[in-house]
Amino acid sequence: MPVNKQKRREKIRYKIRKKIVGTTEKPRLTVYRSNKAIYAQLIDDSVGHTLVATDSRKMDSKVPNIQASEEVGKKVAEMAIAAGINEVTFDRSGYLYHGRVKALAEGARKAGLIF
Repeated sequence: MPVNKQKRREKIRYKIRKKIVGTTEKPRLTVYRSNKAIYAQLIDDSVGHTLVATDSRKMDSKVPNIQASEEVGKKVAEMAIAAGINEVTFDRSGYLYHGRVKALAEGARKAGLIF
């Protein structure tokens, strides 16, 4: 039975989630990517709460996807630093570390988050 792209990503995501856990001191920065937008949130897995969240839908719609992803990374980093969070673990959610996911991570690093 052929495995489609979504099933493949789910398998990868579950393997990653076995290893990566967000704590109160070092939450998990998780990424979700759709065709139109990219979403980022900081999650504390010990209590199951989202601490900070943002997405590219709140940005200017005329901006290209890569640039919008970098802006989302900067925005989530600014919000995290304002909340007193300097260090995170990066959860790419089964996506390749390439393109928009990489741009988001680099934007967050430039804004001061430590991975």
